[in-house]
Amino acid sequence: MSEFTVGEFIAERSVHLTRESLVRYAGASGDFNPIHYRDDVAAAVGLPGVLAHGMLTMGIAVGTLAEALGDSGRIAEYGVRFTRPVVVDPETGADLHVSAKVGAVDDETARIDLTVTFAETTVLGKAQVRVRLR
Repeated sequence: MSEFTVGEFIAERSVHLTRESLVRYAGASGDFNPIHYRDDVAAAVGLPGVLAHGMLTMGIAVGTLAEALGDSGRIAEYGVRFTRPVVVDPETGADLHVSAKVGAVDDETARIDLTVTFAETTVLGKAQVRVRLR
């Protein structure tokens, strides 16, 4: 028997990002692309502003689930499509909202569907995590 029920919400959280968050992530990841910290560069390449790193957004999303599971080793597979940017305002930052809902369950795994929004817009498409059952 599974500990998951299809349609059940199992985790939810909001994360506030600041420009400092982006600089810290750049240092940790080694991704120093200036579109993640310089307004002039972002504007020069046609972006609406400084963007959060896609992998940061992806990590925040799966981290929400990992915390709820209590064991990140149960995560067998994770994939997303980057559909919209997360623009981090220099003064107000950006708020991400993550919710995790059970999409399917089989004999060995559950598929958890993540919904990640910024400014009421979904920013990760087809964000799905395959989790091993206990």
